[in-house]
Formats: sequence, structure tokens, C-alpha cells
Amino acid sequence: MLGSISALALVILVFAVIMLYLMVKTVPQGEEWTVERFGRYTRTLKPGLRFLIPLMDKIGAKINMMETVLDIQSQEVITKDNAMVMADAVAFYQVIDASQAAYEVRDLERALTNLAMTNIRAVIGSMDLDESLSNRDHINARLLTVIDEASHGWGVKVTRVEIKDLAPPEDINEAMARQMKAERMKRADILQAEGLKQAAILEAEGQREAQVREAEGRREAAFLDAEARERSAEAEAKATSMVSEAIAKGDIQAINYFVAQKYTEALKDIAGSPNSKTIMMPLEASGLLGSIAGVADIAKAVGKGTE
Repeated sequence: MLGSISALALVILVFAVIMLYLMVKTVPQGEEWTVERFGRYTRTLKPGLRFLIPLMDKIGAKINMMETVLDIQSQEVITKDNAMVMADAVAFYQVIDASQAAYEVRDLERALTNLAMTNIRAVIGSMDLDESLSNRDHINARLLTVIDEASHGWGVKVTRVEIKDLAPPEDINEAMARQMKAERMKRADILQAEGLKQAAILEAEGQREAQVREAEGRREAAFLDAEARERSAEAEAKATSMVSEAIAKGDIQAINYFVAQKYTEALKDIAGSPNSKTIMMPLEASGLLGSIAGVADIAKAVGKGTE
């Protein structure tokens, strides 16, 4: 009798432990579990300690709610200008509705991968090769918009889509390298021609400025020379007038000074002439004074005649 009671108690204990195990669930952080009652979805369990109705409720799917990285394998893509490129990408997504992710699509990662690959071919196929290689940000933005809209019904939010690599074939790479070299040489030739043009313009402007300054210098020199000749003529006229007045007045000292000055200037011109040879002539102070005295006598006679 005691043995049967002990066996019954043991069965009840085991049944209680099993019921407790089926009833109490601990959902880890970063996950959400769906609950099915008789095969039909009823609710979603959040992280923490949760309870089920044994034998009626069961866990349907365990969904990771953290942001997940999805590696999109490389594939061949034909561009708008019929160039073949190898393209691969990486996508980041996060489940925001566990029930939709569990029951609206089968194999969520596979569905997202195929959706991304299809849209990569569509987006890059609508662009030329040069445009696709130089506009990765535009491609990423278009892929993000299209994939996020298409996967919204699956309870998924696509946060980022990044093209990792766009690799044209080797012959296209060589052609692009030659084209880039030609473009750089063209720009270098243009810059060199522009430099030569600018140098020629600056040289012409410099010559023009020099000619203008030279003409202004010649004009200024001519003005100064004319002014000097005018002043010299005025001085000569004034000196002649003074000598004439001195002769009229019989001033012997002024006459002597005037005659001696002209005599000395004449000798200086003769000696400094480039055509002159050796000149032998007597130069005596008495002769010079005699000439002055003769002129003085003439001046006296002129003075008496005027009286």
C-alpha cells in the first residue's frame, strides 16, 4: 500500500514539474517569442518571466529583435550601356513586429537576400557604367528605399544598404585607365596652353606699359629741354641787354667781362671739336687785354657820339 502511494506521489511530482516547465518561460533580452494556442497565433511574449497555459499554449517562433547584418553575395550585373560588373552588398535590418516576421514570410533572411539581389540588378541596370561607379550613395539610397518598402509587410525595418564593391571586367578597367590618362593629359595640355597664353598677355602688357612710360619720359624730357632752352635764351637776351646798356654807358669792366667770356668759350669749342687736329696758336694775356682795350675804346667813341 505504501509502495503504491509513493509511486503515485512520484508520478504527481513529475507531472507537476512538467506542468511547471510548460507553464513558466523566461524570454531573453533581444528576443520575442510568439505563442500559439492549438496551432493558432495568440500573442507575443516580451523579454522577462512569462507564463503559458500548459497543454494549450506552446512557443511558436523565437524572433531575434536586434539589428542584424545580412551579407548579400556577389553577382553579375549588366549596366544600361551593356557593361558587365560584379556587385556585392551588405544590408542591415531589424525586426519590429515578431508576429509578422514569423507568419508573413517563410525564411526571412533568404527572402531579404533575394529581394536585395533583385533590386541591385534593377537599380544598377538602369544606370550607365560611369554613373554607377561614381554614384554609390545614390545607389545605396535607392536600394534602401525600395527594399524597405517591399519588406515592410514582413515586420522588418531595413536601416542601411551599402554596396561593398563594383568590379568591372579587366578589359574595361584597362580601357578606363587609358581614358583617365588621356583626360589627364588633355587637362595638362589645356593648362599649359592657358599658361602660355597668360604669359604672352602679360608680356604684351608689360611691353605696352614700358613703351607708354618711355614716351612719357621722352615727353617730359622734351618739356624740360624746351624750358631749359627758353631760360637760356632769356638769360642770353638779358646778358646782351645788360652789355648793350654797359656799352652805352661806357662801363669798361662789364665790356671786359663779356668779351673775355665769349673769347674763352670760342677757344673751348675749337679745342673740343671732334674734327679738330692739333692747333698751334699763341695765347698771351697781353693780346687778350689789347683786344679788350680796343673794344673799350670803341665803346668810348660810341658813348661820345651819342652825347
